[in-house]
Amino acid sequence: QVQLVESGGGLVHPGGSLRLSCVASGFAIREYAMSWYRQASGKERELVATITSADGTKYDLDSVKGRFTISRDVAKDTVYLEMNNLKPDDTGVYYCKDRWGRITHDYWGQGTQVTVSS
Repeated sequence: QVQLVESGGGLVHPGGSLRLSCVASGFAIREYAMSWYRQASGKERELVATITSADGTKYDLDSVKGRFTISRDVAKDTVYLEMNNLKPDDTGVYYCKDRWGRITHDYWGQGTQVTVSS
């Protein structure tokens, strides 16, 4: 059974840092491009960053380039999102998923809440 469990969110001041983790079970992340998404209250979910099966990375939001880093540990089936210099606009629920939904289809984990506020 496919499962994604996100963690690491919290409340931080502007300029702070967080490291999000996403543990996958039921499939091997090494075979899939994996992405982080986020959804702010009242807004649509948006794609933040992707890491490919060949460890290539892409940051789909200009606003996070230079501040966020996506990485993975295939031995642990875990995907990470290191977030630095956080801004209030980064507030939202963060989710991970295989980029094209080939294995997770319509399934989403519970996400992890990130709140950036002074």
